[in-house]
Amino acid sequence: MIKACIVGYGNIGKSVLEAISASSDIELCGVVRRSVCENSPTELANVQIVDNVNKLAVKPDVAILCTPSRSIPKVAPEYLELGINTVDSYDIHQTIYDVKMELDKVCKASNAVSILAAGWDPGSDSVVRALMESCAPKGITYTNFGPGMSMGHTVAVKAIEGVKAALSMTIPLGTGIHRRMVYIEIEKGYDYADVAARIKADAYFVKDETHVMAVEDVNALLDMGHGVHMVRKGVSGTTQNQIFEFDMTINNPALTAQNLVNCARASMKQSTGSYTMIEIPVIDLLCGEKESLIRRLV
Repeated sequence: MIKACIVGYGNIGKSVLEAISASSDIELCGVVRRSVCENSPTELANVQIVDNVNKLAVKPDVAILCTPSRSIPKVAPEYLELGINTVDSYDIHQTIYDVKMELDKVCKASNAVSILAAGWDPGSDSVVRALMESCAPKGITYTNFGPGMSMGHTVAVKAIEGVKAALSMTIPLGTGIHRRMVYIEIEKGYDYADVAARIKADAYFVKDETHVMAVEDVNALLDMGHGVHMVRKGVSGTTQNQIFEFDMTINNPALTAQNLVNCARASMKQSTGSYTMIEIPVIDLLCGEKESLIRRLV
């Protein structure tokens, strides 16, 4: 059995717990949270909860990091340096390679494995994009998200001073262009125009058309459904007009969590170093004997 701990316990952390519970080859050895309180969620009643991984009764093989993306470059090395593998759903696309190379140094110094950006986009969608491009090496791929709640964007808004609660919705406009609809509850004493301007200037939003609206109750709008529609039009060999489409409608934290648990499994099969999902053999993500998987899936 692979021993895993969950680091951070929000929506994704809870979904990771559910995914581990449904896995026959992974067991939970604890949850690491910033603060340990007496009134823990009922589903953690029989789970050891600590504020430092060294306090766990059983050392984990892998830490599943369910903390905000911007914390990953700092949090992951803390576990890797202890010889504990890490997986995360880091989603700041433009910096993934740089973070991967920094984590790779830590991995090789500590004989550990990191699988970075292992959510659904980046993550499993990245694998689909790579497969599409392999089938039509010359061409264009459009990734259209939503409509749905973006976990990363919502967390980014919540971190902005003056925001009491938030929801960021992604609305597809076609050909990979998106509109961000941000709904916020504002803390007393803060100016809406100032808060909205800081949201629009954040790296998560600055490149997209973004609309910020103040509402009385964000929870009344909350729906964690999301989805993606990817299209590639390209050339196979010298044959034009090859068109591939991939479409899915999902619960955001549930799919993110499943991919994290799959990559926790895969981390035990990789050589020392830092990886993204397109570098992981697909079969390593699956539970079961290799021969049986090949016979059933090929």
